[in-house]
Amino acid sequence: MKTVTGTHGMVTAPHHLAARAGCDVLKDGGTAVEACVAVAATLAVVYPHMTGIGGDGFWVIREPEGRVHSVHGCGGAAARADLALYEGLDAVPNRGPLAANTVAGTISGWEAVLEDESCTIPLDRLLRDAIRHAEEGVAVTSGGAAIAEAKGPELRPQPGAYAAIFQPEGRPLAEGDVLRQPQLAATLRMLAANGLDDFYGGDLAALIAEDLEALGSPVTLADLTAHYATRPAPLHVPITGARLYNSAPPTQGFASLLILALFDRLEAASADGFDHVHGLVEATKQAFLLRDAHVGDPAYTDYDFQFLLDDARALDALAARIDPAKALPWPQPPKWGDTCWFGAADSEGRVVSCIQSTYFEFGSGLVLPQTGLTWQNRGSSFRLAEDGWNALKPGRKPFHTLNPALAVFDDGRVMAYGTMGGEGQPQTQAALFSRYARFGVDLQDAISAPRWLLGRTWGEQSTTLKLEDGFDEALYAELTEAGHDVERVGPLTATMGHAGAVVRLADGAFEGTTDPRSDGGVATW
Repeated sequence: MKTVTGTHGMVTAPHHLAARAGCDVLKDGGTAVEACVAVAATLAVVYPHMTGIGGDGFWVIREPEGRVHSVHGCGGAAARADLALYEGLDAVPNRGPLAANTVAGTISGWEAVLEDESCTIPLDRLLRDAIRHAEEGVAVTSGGAAIAEAKGPELRPQPGAYAAIFQPEGRPLAEGDVLRQPQLAATLRMLAANGLDDFYGGDLAALIAEDLEALGSPVTLADLTAHYATRPAPLHVPITGARLYNSAPPTQGFASLLILALFDRLEAASADGFDHVHGLVEATKQAFLLRDAHVGDPAYTDYDFQFLLDDARALDALAARIDPAKALPWPQPPKWGDTCWFGAADSEGRVVSCIQSTYFEFGSGLVLPQTGLTWQNRGSSFRLAEDGWNALKPGRKPFHTLNPALAVFDDGRVMAYGTMGGEGQPQTQAALFSRYARFGVDLQDAISAPRWLLGRTWGEQSTTLKLEDGFDEALYAELTEAGHDVERVGPLTATMGHAGAVVRLADGAFEGTTDPRSDGGVATW
Protein backbone atom coordinates (compact mmCIF):
# COMPACT_ATOMS: atom_id res chain seq x y z
CA MET A 1 0.00 0.00 0.00
CA LYS A 2 1.13 3.54 -0.78
CA THR A 3 0.27 6.90 0.70
CA VAL A 4 -2.64 8.39 -1.27
CA THR A 5 -2.36 11.99 -2.48
CA GLY A 6 -5.05 14.44 -3.54
CA THR A 7 -5.67 18.07 -4.35
CA HIS A 8 -9.34 18.86 -3.59
CA GLY A 9 -10.26 16.86 -0.50
CA MET A 10 -9.75 13.50 1.19
CA VAL A 11 -11.51 10.95 3.39
CA THR A 12 -10.19 7.87 5.15
CA ALA A 13 -12.26 5.21 6.90
CA PRO A 14 -11.90 1.56 7.97
CA HIS A 15 -14.38 0.48 5.26
CA HIS A 16 -13.90 1.53 1.65
CA LEU A 17 -17.61 2.14 1.02
CA ALA A 18 -17.72 4.64 3.87
CA ALA A 19 -14.66 6.48 2.55
CA ARG A 20 -16.28 6.66 -0.88
CA ALA A 21 -19.54 7.99 0.58
CA GLY A 22 -17.68 10.78 2.35
CA CYS A 23 -15.62 11.71 -0.70
CA ASP A 24 -18.75 11.91 -2.84
CA VAL A 25 -20.14 14.46 -0.38
CA LEU A 26 -16.97 16.52 -0.81
CA LYS A 27 -17.41 16.35 -4.58
CA ASP A 28 -20.96 17.65 -4.15
CA GLY A 29 -19.63 20.74 -2.38
CA GLY A 30 -19.85 19.49 1.19
CA THR A 31 -17.44 20.26 3.99
CA ALA A 32 -15.20 17.76 5.76
CA VAL A 33 -17.73 17.80 8.61
CA GLU A 34 -20.56 16.83 6.29
CA ALA A 35 -18.37 14.20 4.67
CA CYS A 36 -17.72 12.66 8.08
CA VAL A 37 -21.44 12.51 8.88
CA ALA A 38 -21.90 10.54 5.65
CA VAL A 39 -18.98 8.30 6.65
CA ALA A 40 -20.39 7.80 10.14
CA ALA A 41 -23.81 6.84 8.83
CA THR A 42 -22.36 4.46 6.25
CA LEU A 43 -20.08 2.78 8.79
CA ALA A 44 -23.12 2.18 11.01
CA VAL A 45 -24.52 0.08 8.17
CA VAL A 46 -21.47 -1.62 6.62
CA TYR A 47 -19.42 -2.11 9.82
CA PRO A 48 -22.12 -2.87 12.42
CA HIS A 49 -19.85 -5.04 14.54
CA MET A 50 -17.68 -1.99 15.27
CA THR A 51 -20.02 0.99 15.34
CA GLY A 52 -23.60 2.15 14.99
CA ILE A 53 -26.04 4.93 15.75
CA GLY A 54 -26.94 3.20 19.00
CA GLY A 55 -23.56 4.24 20.41
CA ASP A 56 -21.48 7.34 21.21
CA GLY A 57 -19.22 9.56 19.11
CA PHE A 58 -16.55 12.24 19.59
CA TRP A 59 -15.30 14.92 17.19
CA VAL A 60 -12.27 17.21 17.03
CA ILE A 61 -12.47 19.79 14.24
CA ARG A 62 -9.95 22.32 12.98
CA GLU A 63 -11.60 25.17 11.12
CA PRO A 64 -10.00 26.96 8.15
CA GLU A 65 -9.18 30.03 10.26
CA GLY A 66 -7.34 27.86 12.80
CA ARG A 67 -9.89 27.39 15.57
CA VAL A 68 -9.90 23.88 17.04
CA HIS A 69 -13.05 22.69 18.82
CA SER A 70 -14.76 19.47 19.80
CA VAL A 71 -18.16 17.85 20.14
CA HIS A 72 -19.05 15.02 22.52
CA GLY A 73 -22.01 12.90 21.48
CA CYS A 74 -21.82 10.93 24.70
CA GLY A 75 -24.79 9.66 26.70
CA GLY A 76 -25.11 9.27 30.46
CA ALA A 77 -26.57 6.52 32.56
CA ALA A 78 -30.34 6.14 32.67
CA ALA A 79 -32.25 7.56 35.62
CA ARG A 80 -33.16 4.00 36.62
CA ALA A 81 -29.56 2.77 36.33
CA ASP A 82 -28.67 2.85 40.01
CA LEU A 83 -27.05 0.37 42.36
CA ALA A 84 -30.42 -1.09 43.34
CA LEU A 85 -30.95 -2.24 39.75
CA TYR A 86 -27.79 -4.35 39.96
CA GLU A 87 -28.32 -5.71 43.46
CA GLY A 88 -26.64 -9.08 43.84
CA LEU A 89 -24.21 -8.50 40.95
CA ASP A 90 -20.48 -7.85 41.26
CA ALA A 91 -20.29 -5.92 38.00
CA VAL A 92 -22.49 -4.49 35.26
CA PRO A 93 -23.01 -7.28 32.68
CA ASN A 94 -21.21 -6.91 29.36
CA ARG A 95 -24.22 -8.11 27.37
CA GLY A 96 -27.97 -7.98 27.67
CA PRO A 97 -30.57 -5.48 28.90
CA LEU A 98 -28.67 -4.37 32.01
CA ALA A 99 -25.63 -3.60 29.83
CA ALA A 100 -27.78 -1.22 27.74
CA ASN A 101 -27.91 1.37 30.51
CA THR A 102 -26.74 4.61 28.84
CA VAL A 103 -28.25 6.90 26.22
CA ALA A 104 -26.78 6.64 22.72
CA GLY A 105 -25.20 10.00 21.93
CA THR A 106 -23.91 9.54 18.36
CA ILE A 107 -26.83 11.21 16.61
CA SER A 108 -26.70 14.23 18.93
CA GLY A 109 -23.07 14.65 17.89
CA TRP A 110 -24.05 14.68 14.23
CA GLU A 111 -26.73 17.26 14.96
CA ALA A 112 -24.27 19.49 16.84
CA VAL A 113 -21.56 19.50 14.18
CA LEU A 114 -24.08 20.16 11.39
CA GLU A 115 -25.25 23.34 13.14
CA ASP A 116 -22.21 25.08 11.65
CA GLU A 117 -23.36 27.67 9.11
CA SER A 118 -20.91 26.28 6.55
CA CYS A 119 -22.88 23.02 6.43
CA THR A 120 -25.49 23.32 3.68
CA ILE A 121 -25.84 19.80 2.22
CA PRO A 122 -29.34 18.39 2.94
CA LEU A 123 -29.49 15.66 5.55
CA ASP A 124 -31.15 13.20 3.18
CA ARG A 125 -28.13 13.57 0.88
CA LEU A 126 -25.70 12.87 3.73
CA LEU A 127 -27.60 9.71 4.67
CA ARG A 128 -28.23 8.57 1.09
CA ASP A 129 -25.46 5.99 0.81
CA ALA A 130 -26.12 4.55 4.25
CA ILE A 131 -29.81 4.11 3.45
CA ARG A 132 -29.04 2.44 0.13
CA HIS A 133 -26.56 0.01 1.66
CA ALA A 134 -29.01 -0.87 4.44
CA GLU A 135 -31.84 -1.50 1.98
CA GLU A 136 -29.96 -3.21 -0.84
CA GLY A 137 -27.45 -5.00 1.34
CA VAL A 138 -23.70 -5.01 1.60
CA ALA A 139 -21.18 -7.83 1.36
CA VAL A 140 -19.86 -9.00 4.72
CA THR A 141 -16.11 -8.50 5.08
CA SER A 142 -13.69 -11.13 6.36
CA GLY A 143 -13.30 -9.18 9.60
CA GLY A 144 -17.04 -8.89 10.05
CA ALA A 145 -17.50 -12.58 9.39
CA ALA A 146 -14.82 -13.50 11.91
CA ILE A 147 -16.49 -11.39 14.61
CA ALA A 148 -19.91 -12.84 13.79
CA GLU A 149 -18.55 -16.36 14.13
CA ALA A 150 -16.63 -15.68 17.33
CA LYS A 151 -19.31 -13.67 19.13
CA GLY A 152 -22.41 -15.45 17.81
CA PRO A 153 -22.79 -17.79 20.80
CA GLU A 154 -23.07 -14.90 23.27
CA LEU A 155 -25.18 -12.69 20.98
CA ARG A 156 -27.82 -15.15 19.72
CA PRO A 157 -29.48 -15.61 23.12
CA GLN A 158 -29.92 -11.86 23.71
CA PRO A 159 -33.47 -10.50 23.46
CA GLY A 160 -34.23 -8.52 20.36
CA ALA A 161 -33.54 -8.88 16.65
CA TYR A 162 -29.87 -9.86 16.53
CA ALA A 163 -30.52 -13.37 15.24
CA ALA A 164 -33.17 -12.25 12.74
CA ILE A 165 -30.97 -9.56 11.19
CA PHE A 166 -27.45 -10.91 11.52
CA GLN A 167 -28.20 -14.64 11.29
CA PRO A 168 -31.21 -14.78 8.95
CA GLU A 169 -30.38 -18.34 7.87
CA GLY A 170 -29.71 -19.54 11.40
CA ARG A 171 -25.93 -19.22 11.12
CA PRO A 172 -23.41 -16.38 11.33
CA LEU A 173 -23.05 -14.50 8.06
CA ALA A 174 -19.90 -15.54 6.21
CA GLU A 175 -17.53 -13.43 4.13
CA GLY A 176 -19.28 -12.40 0.94
CA ASP A 177 -22.80 -12.99 2.29
CA VAL A 178 -25.13 -10.04 1.82
CA LEU A 179 -26.26 -8.27 4.99
CA ARG A 180 -29.57 -6.44 4.65
CA GLN A 181 -30.95 -4.18 7.37
CA PRO A 182 -34.40 -2.91 6.33
CA GLN A 183 -35.32 -1.74 9.83
CA LEU A 184 -32.17 0.37 10.05
CA ALA A 185 -32.86 1.77 6.58
CA ALA A 186 -36.33 2.85 7.74
CA THR A 187 -34.78 4.49 10.82
CA LEU A 188 -32.32 6.45 8.72
CA ARG A 189 -35.16 7.52 6.43
CA MET A 190 -37.08 8.81 9.46
CA LEU A 191 -34.06 10.82 10.53
CA ALA A 192 -33.65 12.23 7.01
CA ALA A 193 -37.32 13.23 6.88
CA ASN A 194 -37.89 14.44 10.44
CA GLY A 195 -34.46 15.71 11.48
CA LEU A 196 -31.83 14.26 13.77
CA ASP A 197 -33.60 15.43 16.94
CA ASP A 198 -36.30 12.85 16.14
CA PHE A 199 -33.93 10.33 17.73
CA TYR A 200 -34.39 11.93 21.15
CA GLY A 201 -37.82 13.55 21.19
CA GLY A 202 -39.91 12.56 18.18
CA ASP A 203 -41.65 9.58 16.65
CA LEU A 204 -38.39 7.69 16.35
CA ALA A 205 -37.59 8.30 20.01
CA ALA A 206 -40.94 6.78 20.94
CA LEU A 207 -40.15 3.63 18.94
CA ILE A 208 -36.68 3.39 20.46
CA ALA A 209 -38.01 3.78 24.00
CA GLU A 210 -40.75 1.23 23.36
CA ASP A 211 -38.22 -1.34 22.17
CA LEU A 212 -35.79 -0.66 25.01
CA GLU A 213 -38.50 -1.09 27.62
CA ALA A 214 -39.76 -4.30 26.01
CA LEU A 215 -36.23 -5.73 25.98
CA GLY A 216 -35.60 -4.84 29.62
CA SER A 217 -33.21 -1.88 29.32
CA PRO A 218 -33.47 0.83 32.01
CA VAL A 219 -33.23 3.60 29.36
CA THR A 220 -36.55 5.44 28.95
CA LEU A 221 -38.02 8.09 26.71
CA ALA A 222 -37.36 10.64 29.45
CA ASP A 223 -33.66 9.73 29.35
CA LEU A 224 -33.59 10.20 25.58
CA THR A 225 -35.39 13.54 25.75
CA ALA A 226 -33.03 14.88 28.41
CA HIS A 227 -29.89 14.09 26.40
CA TYR A 228 -27.85 16.64 24.46
CA ALA A 229 -24.37 16.82 22.97
CA THR A 230 -21.73 18.94 24.67
CA ARG A 231 -18.88 21.11 23.38
CA PRO A 232 -16.01 20.94 25.88
CA ALA A 233 -12.76 22.56 24.82
CA PRO A 234 -10.31 19.99 23.47
CA LEU A 235 -7.18 19.30 25.47
CA HIS A 236 -3.89 20.28 23.86
CA VAL A 237 -0.16 20.11 24.43
CA PRO A 238 2.89 21.49 22.59
CA ILE A 239 5.68 19.19 21.40
CA THR A 240 8.64 19.83 19.16
CA GLY A 241 7.30 21.17 15.87
CA ALA A 242 3.57 20.83 16.57
CA ARG A 243 0.63 21.27 18.93
CA LEU A 244 -1.45 18.18 19.59
CA TYR A 245 -5.19 18.14 20.29
CA ASN A 246 -7.53 15.50 21.64
CA SER A 247 -10.89 15.20 23.36
CA ALA A 248 -11.36 16.01 27.04
CA PRO A 249 -12.77 13.62 29.68
CA PRO A 250 -14.68 11.38 29.92
CA THR A 251 -12.38 10.17 27.12
CA GLN A 252 -8.78 9.02 27.48
CA GLY A 253 -7.59 11.80 25.15
CA PHE A 254 -5.50 13.12 28.04
CA ALA A 255 -3.48 9.89 28.04
CA SER A 256 -2.89 10.06 24.29
CA LEU A 257 -1.52 13.59 24.59
CA LEU A 258 0.57 12.80 27.65
CA ILE A 259 2.31 9.83 26.00
CA LEU A 260 3.57 11.94 23.13
CA ALA A 261 4.48 14.87 25.39
CA LEU A 262 6.61 12.58 27.56
CA PHE A 263 8.21 10.83 24.58
CA ASP A 264 9.11 14.24 23.17
CA ARG A 265 11.42 14.58 26.19
CA LEU A 266 13.18 11.24 25.65
CA GLU A 267 16.16 10.32 23.53
CA ALA A 268 15.45 8.10 20.53
CA ALA A 269 17.70 7.86 17.50
CA SER A 270 15.54 6.03 14.97
CA ALA A 271 12.10 4.64 14.29
CA ASP A 272 11.30 1.24 15.78
CA GLY A 273 14.57 0.89 17.63
CA PHE A 274 14.73 -0.01 21.32
CA ASP A 275 14.70 3.62 22.50
CA HIS A 276 11.61 4.36 20.40
CA VAL A 277 9.51 1.35 21.38
CA HIS A 278 10.66 1.16 25.01
CA GLY A 279 10.28 4.91 25.42
CA LEU A 280 6.72 4.95 24.14
CA VAL A 281 5.73 1.88 26.17
CA GLU A 282 7.10 3.42 29.36
CA ALA A 283 5.47 6.78 28.56
CA THR A 284 2.22 4.84 28.10
CA LYS A 285 2.55 3.38 31.61
CA GLN A 286 3.03 6.81 33.17
CA ALA A 287 0.07 8.20 31.23
CA PHE A 288 -2.21 5.26 32.07
CA LEU A 289 -1.45 5.53 35.79
CA LEU A 290 -2.73 9.12 35.76
CA ARG A 291 -5.61 8.23 33.44
CA ASP A 292 -6.85 5.46 35.66
CA ALA A 293 -6.67 7.69 38.72
CA HIS A 294 -8.50 10.71 37.31
CA VAL A 295 -10.24 10.32 33.92
CA GLY A 296 -14.00 9.90 34.00
CA ASP A 297 -17.09 12.10 33.97
CA PRO A 298 -15.68 15.63 34.37
CA ALA A 299 -18.57 16.51 36.67
CA TYR A 300 -17.12 14.10 39.24
CA THR A 301 -13.48 15.18 39.27
CA ASP A 302 -11.64 18.38 40.09
CA TYR A 303 -8.40 17.29 38.43
CA ASP A 304 -7.14 19.96 36.00
CA PHE A 305 -5.91 18.01 32.98
CA GLN A 306 -5.06 21.05 30.88
CA PHE A 307 -3.07 22.56 33.76
CA LEU A 308 -0.76 19.54 33.77
CA LEU A 309 -0.39 19.58 29.98
CA ASP A 310 0.57 23.28 30.17
CA ASP A 311 3.15 22.71 32.92
CA ALA A 312 6.46 21.95 31.22
CA ARG A 313 8.25 21.33 34.53
CA ALA A 314 5.63 18.81 35.62
CA LEU A 315 5.95 17.02 32.28
CA ASP A 316 9.72 17.03 32.65
CA ALA A 317 9.35 15.41 36.07
CA LEU A 318 7.02 12.72 34.73
CA ALA A 319 9.42 11.97 31.87
CA ALA A 320 12.25 11.69 34.39
CA ARG A 321 10.42 8.78 36.02
CA ILE A 322 11.02 6.71 32.88
CA ASP A 323 14.05 4.45 33.11
CA PRO A 324 15.69 4.45 29.66
CA ALA A 325 16.88 0.87 30.14
CA LYS A 326 14.35 -0.91 32.37
CA ALA A 327 10.61 -1.58 32.17
CA LEU A 328 8.24 -0.53 34.94
CA PRO A 329 6.34 -3.60 36.20
CA TRP A 330 2.83 -3.47 34.81
CA PRO A 331 -0.01 -5.04 36.76
CA GLN A 332 -2.72 -2.61 35.64
CA PRO A 333 -5.98 -4.11 34.28
CA PRO A 334 -6.57 -3.19 30.64
CA LYS A 335 -9.49 -1.13 29.33
CA TRP A 336 -11.77 -2.63 26.68
CA GLY A 337 -13.39 -1.18 23.59
CA ASP A 338 -13.95 -1.56 19.87
CA THR A 339 -14.76 1.30 17.55
CA CYS A 340 -14.25 3.09 14.23
CA TRP A 341 -12.01 6.09 13.66
CA PHE A 342 -12.31 8.15 10.47
CA GLY A 343 -11.16 11.51 9.21
CA ALA A 344 -11.55 14.02 6.40
CA ALA A 345 -10.12 17.28 5.07
CA ASP A 346 -11.58 19.72 2.56
CA SER A 347 -10.28 22.33 0.15
CA GLU A 348 -11.20 25.21 2.49
CA GLY A 349 -8.74 23.96 5.11
CA ARG A 350 -11.13 22.18 7.45
CA VAL A 351 -9.76 18.97 9.02
CA VAL A 352 -11.89 16.54 11.03
CA SER A 353 -10.97 13.68 13.36
CA CYS A 354 -13.93 11.56 14.44
CA ILE A 355 -14.53 8.31 16.31
CA GLN A 356 -17.71 6.45 17.21
CA SER A 357 -18.52 3.14 18.82
CA THR A 358 -21.00 0.78 20.46
CA TYR A 359 -18.15 -0.32 22.81
CA PHE A 360 -17.96 -4.14 22.52
CA GLU A 361 -18.56 -5.88 19.19
CA PHE A 362 -22.31 -5.36 18.62
CA GLY A 363 -22.49 -3.45 21.89
CA SER A 364 -24.91 -4.87 24.45
CA GLY A 365 -26.19 -7.38 21.89
CA LEU A 366 -29.63 -5.74 22.04
CA VAL A 367 -30.80 -5.07 18.49
CA LEU A 368 -34.06 -3.12 18.64
CA PRO A 369 -36.72 -4.91 16.54
CA GLN A 370 -38.60 -1.84 15.25
CA THR A 371 -35.58 0.32 14.45
CA GLY A 372 -32.72 -2.10 13.77
CA LEU A 373 -30.46 -0.20 16.19
CA THR A 374 -27.72 -2.07 18.00
CA TRP A 375 -27.57 -0.46 21.46
CA GLN A 376 -24.22 0.14 23.08
CA ASN A 377 -22.92 -1.37 26.31
CA ARG A 378 -20.69 1.57 27.20
CA GLY A 379 -22.18 1.63 30.68
CA SER A 380 -20.82 -1.83 31.41
CA SER A 381 -17.57 -0.04 32.27
CA PHE A 382 -19.19 1.50 35.37
CA ARG A 383 -18.09 0.25 38.78
CA LEU A 384 -20.88 -0.92 41.09
CA ALA A 385 -19.75 1.25 43.99
CA GLU A 386 -21.16 4.07 46.06
CA ASP A 387 -18.44 6.49 45.04
CA GLY A 388 -14.96 6.75 43.58
CA TRP A 389 -13.64 6.46 40.06
CA ASN A 390 -16.29 5.67 37.44
CA ALA A 391 -18.88 4.60 40.01
CA LEU A 392 -22.37 4.08 38.59
CA LYS A 393 -24.75 7.00 39.12
CA PRO A 394 -27.88 8.00 37.17
CA GLY A 395 -26.95 10.60 34.55
CA ARG A 396 -23.23 9.97 34.93
CA LYS A 397 -21.10 9.55 31.80
CA PRO A 398 -18.88 6.47 31.76
CA PHE A 399 -15.14 6.42 31.15
CA HIS A 400 -14.52 6.36 27.40
CA THR A 401 -11.63 4.83 25.50
CA LEU A 402 -12.72 6.80 22.42
CA ASN A 403 -10.41 9.68 21.51
CA PRO A 404 -9.95 11.43 18.14
CA ALA A 405 -6.48 12.97 17.62
CA LEU A 406 -5.42 16.03 15.65
CA ALA A 407 -2.07 17.78 15.20
CA VAL A 408 -1.26 21.28 13.92
CA PHE A 409 2.37 21.50 12.80
CA ASP A 410 4.49 24.64 12.94
CA ASP A 411 5.13 24.28 9.19
CA GLY A 412 1.42 24.53 8.32
CA ARG A 413 0.48 20.86 8.08
CA VAL A 414 -2.69 19.69 9.84
CA MET A 415 -3.09 15.99 10.61
CA ALA A 416 -6.15 14.03 11.72
CA TYR A 417 -5.31 10.56 12.98
CA GLY A 418 -6.66 7.79 15.15
CA THR A 419 -7.54 4.16 15.46
CA MET A 420 -9.94 1.57 16.74
CA GLY A 421 -8.97 -0.43 19.77
CA GLY A 422 -9.68 0.49 23.39
CA GLU A 423 -6.41 0.33 25.32
CA GLY A 424 -4.51 0.37 22.06
CA GLN A 425 -5.81 3.74 20.83
CA PRO A 426 -3.28 5.97 22.61
CA GLN A 427 -0.48 3.54 21.84
CA THR A 428 -1.18 3.24 18.13
CA GLN A 429 -1.66 7.00 17.89
CA ALA A 430 1.76 7.43 19.47
CA ALA A 431 3.39 4.87 17.20
CA LEU A 432 2.09 6.26 13.92
CA PHE A 433 2.50 9.91 14.90
CA SER A 434 6.06 9.55 16.20
CA ARG A 435 7.12 7.58 13.15
CA TYR A 436 5.72 10.22 10.82
CA ALA A 437 6.43 13.44 12.72
CA ARG A 438 9.66 12.69 14.61
CA PHE A 439 11.41 10.23 12.34
CA GLY A 440 10.10 11.26 8.92
CA VAL A 441 8.63 7.87 8.00
CA ASP A 442 6.25 7.85 5.02
CA LEU A 443 2.64 8.19 6.22
CA GLN A 444 1.45 4.82 4.91
CA ASP A 445 4.58 3.08 6.17
CA ALA A 446 3.99 4.62 9.59
CA ILE A 447 0.68 2.74 9.78
CA SER A 448 1.61 -0.45 7.92
CA ALA A 449 4.79 -1.06 9.92
CA PRO A 450 4.69 -3.55 12.80
CA ARG A 451 3.02 -2.29 15.97
CA TRP A 452 2.93 -3.10 19.64
CA LEU A 453 0.31 -3.17 22.36
CA LEU A 454 0.61 -3.05 26.12
CA GLY A 455 -2.59 -4.65 27.38
CA ARG A 456 -5.61 -5.29 25.20
CA THR A 457 -7.55 -3.92 22.25
CA TRP A 458 -10.05 -6.58 21.21
CA GLY A 459 -8.55 -9.96 21.95
CA GLU A 460 -8.27 -11.86 25.16
CA GLN A 461 -7.60 -9.79 28.25
CA SER A 462 -3.90 -9.61 28.99
CA THR A 463 -1.25 -7.19 30.24
CA THR A 464 1.64 -8.52 28.16
CA LEU A 465 3.55 -6.36 25.70
CA LYS A 466 2.42 -7.77 22.38
CA LEU A 467 4.59 -7.13 19.32
CA GLU A 468 3.75 -8.01 15.75
CA ASP A 469 6.23 -9.93 13.65
CA GLY A 470 8.41 -7.77 11.43
CA PHE A 471 10.57 -5.76 13.83
CA ASP A 472 14.33 -6.25 13.81
CA GLU A 473 14.90 -9.60 15.51
CA ALA A 474 17.22 -8.06 18.07
CA LEU A 475 14.43 -5.80 19.37
CA TYR A 476 12.37 -8.65 20.85
CA ALA A 477 15.35 -9.83 22.89
CA GLU A 478 16.32 -6.30 23.96
CA LEU A 479 12.83 -5.57 25.23
CA THR A 480 12.69 -8.88 27.10
CA GLU A 481 16.08 -8.19 28.69
CA ALA A 482 14.80 -4.78 29.80
CA GLY A 483 12.01 -6.47 31.76
CA HIS A 484 9.10 -6.31 29.32
CA ASP A 485 6.77 -9.32 29.25
CA VAL A 486 7.03 -9.75 25.49
CA GLU A 487 4.45 -11.77 23.56
CA ARG A 488 5.00 -12.13 19.80
CA VAL A 489 1.94 -12.17 17.55
CA GLY A 490 1.54 -12.57 13.81
CA PRO A 491 2.03 -9.84 11.22
CA LEU A 492 -0.68 -7.24 10.50
CA THR A 493 -3.10 -8.52 13.15
CA ALA A 494 -6.43 -6.81 13.74
CA THR A 495 -5.54 -6.96 17.44
CA MET A 496 -3.42 -3.89 16.79
CA GLY A 497 -6.41 -1.84 15.69
CA HIS A 498 -7.55 -0.13 12.50
CA ALA A 499 -5.58 3.10 12.16
CA GLY A 500 -5.82 5.92 9.65
CA ALA A 501 -4.62 9.44 8.98
CA VAL A 502 -5.27 12.44 6.74
CA VAL A 503 -2.78 15.29 6.38
CA ARG A 504 -3.53 18.65 4.81
CA LEU A 505 -0.18 19.99 3.66
CA ALA A 506 0.80 23.64 3.89
CA ASP A 507 0.28 24.08 0.13
CA GLY A 508 -3.29 22.77 0.32
CA ALA A 509 -2.59 19.28 -1.03
CA PHE A 510 -3.51 16.12 0.89
CA GLU A 511 -1.97 12.84 2.00
CA GLY A 512 -3.94 9.97 3.45
CA THR A 513 -3.65 6.40 4.62
CA THR A 514 -5.67 3.48 5.82
CA ASP A 515 -4.69 0.38 7.74
CA PRO A 516 -4.04 -2.90 5.91
CA ARG A 517 -5.38 -4.54 9.09
CA SER A 518 -8.88 -3.20 8.25
CA ASP A 519 -11.21 -3.19 5.25
CA GLY A 520 -10.52 0.49 4.77
CA GLY A 521 -9.91 2.89 1.98
CA VAL A 522 -8.78 6.42 1.24
CA ALA A 523 -10.95 8.36 -1.18
CA THR A 524 -9.86 11.62 -2.79
CA TRP A 525 -10.38 13.81 -5.82
